Amino acid sequence: MEAGIAYYLKSGFIRHTVGDFLVVILIYCFFRSFLKAYAIILGIVTLGIAYSVEFLQLTPFLEALGLQQNKWANLIFGNSFSIQDLVAYTLGIVIVLLIDHYSKKLV
Repeated sequence: MEAGIAYYLKSGFIRHTVGDFLVVILIYCFFRSFLKAYAIILGIVTLGIAYSVEFLQLTPFLEALGLQQNKWANLIFGNSFSIQDLVAYTLGIVIVLLIDHYSKKLV
């Protein structure tokens, strides 16, 4: 779903906000699939990575690496800082941690 959003949608709420919401869930699930750690720790690490990438957008790091014109670098790292992205990342982690927590109680 994340790849479809990135490929087919070029703007709008789904592309910018739902995509950010889903990407942290995807990263969390990736880590969770092979790391045996407390869910909250994985959530904090995932959120830290997402926040770090977002705050890097305040710097000219893509230009420093010579990647400012690279489509994939701009897609992965983004090119503009947004508080809305930080909110989407946070909500994504909160939701996935709640699902993780409550799904264990169902088993």
